[in-house]
Amino acid sequence: MPDKAHTTRKVLTSLAEVAGVSMENIYRMETWSNPNTSVKHYSVDILASQEASFGSSNFGAASVIVGHPLDTVKARLQVGKGYGNTFNCIFTIYKNENVAGFFKGMSFPLASIAVYNSVVFGVFSNTLSLLSQYRDKSPRQSPDLFDLTVASMLSGCISVGIGGPVDLVKIRLQMQTQEIITGRRSLNQTQVPHKWHAVYNGPAHCMSCILRQEGIAGMYRGAGAMLLRDIPGYCLYFIPYTFLCEWITSDQHRAPSSFCVWIAGGLAGALSWGTATPMDVVKSRLQADGVHSTNYKGVTDCITQSYQKEGIRVFFKGITVNTVRGFPMSAAMFLTYELTRKAMKRTNME
Repeated sequence: MPDKAHTTRKVLTSLAEVAGVSMENIYRMETWSNPNTSVKHYSVDILASQEASFGSSNFGAASVIVGHPLDTVKARLQVGKGYGNTFNCIFTIYKNENVAGFFKGMSFPLASIAVYNSVVFGVFSNTLSLLSQYRDKSPRQSPDLFDLTVASMLSGCISVGIGGPVDLVKIRLQMQTQEIITGRRSLNQTQVPHKWHAVYNGPAHCMSCILRQEGIAGMYRGAGAMLLRDIPGYCLYFIPYTFLCEWITSDQHRAPSSFCVWIAGGLAGALSWGTATPMDVVKSRLQADGVHSTNYKGVTDCITQSYQKEGIRVFFKGITVNTVRGFPMSAAMFLTYELTRKAMKRTNME
């Protein structure tokens, strides 16, 4: 029968690699802080990362299926023409494309959500663990604002590397048949709307076309805007969640209840997505740009053109949908994450 410690180390090494953190580095720091460390102690220190990776991916597929229809509505409001308000957009999509229209571009996010959430939550938890060990803090001590900010910002950066191509393909498939305005608008220029036919047969064909026409760099179109959205966005995701859980929970030595997690996670998600809307608009426009023609040279040009054509209100398109969608998705995500952590802790203790 294999040695239990050896097996545990192998499993945890694999999980750490998925989260993008070297187990050797973690072990080296633990040895530095405690020369008498054992494999058992070492495995407990990164247990939170293991739980984070598994728990965050557990609810991923369901959250994509539930949230994608609103994501399509948000994308059409931000990039499409002639949709007006949210309810008119929903009615128009249903009238012209039936229920299937709300699920365009869903397959790629659905296939990648487990990896995406595992890496993002894993990096966040590992970063907190590393900072705690470097700063000689007790494992039971709650992370402070500095630790949470650094971990959140790093998670935001990592999220773009994985989520950029996924978002690009999703937006292209959502918007490829929509009415658009071609060319740049000038004061004395009239533009004509066009209805376009589908360019892509699916996510694989979409990726193939982008790589063939634009290369690897094309897969990261809009990455600058995505960084400007996700770095502060994840700060307003993880930090409020952590502090709200502590504030709602009366006994600081007790784990937050399911109700506390649900409320804190939902409020954090609504806040994060709501405040991220201005850069989300820019990101969506840059990623949709290039399906039939290219109108924007970059983030600054997109912001300038959008403001000149539609005023300051353009940067708040889809904010209601973003906020409403952010609450239940984030609440359910954090709840499943915490419940899975508790279940894995009980299994580990047994």
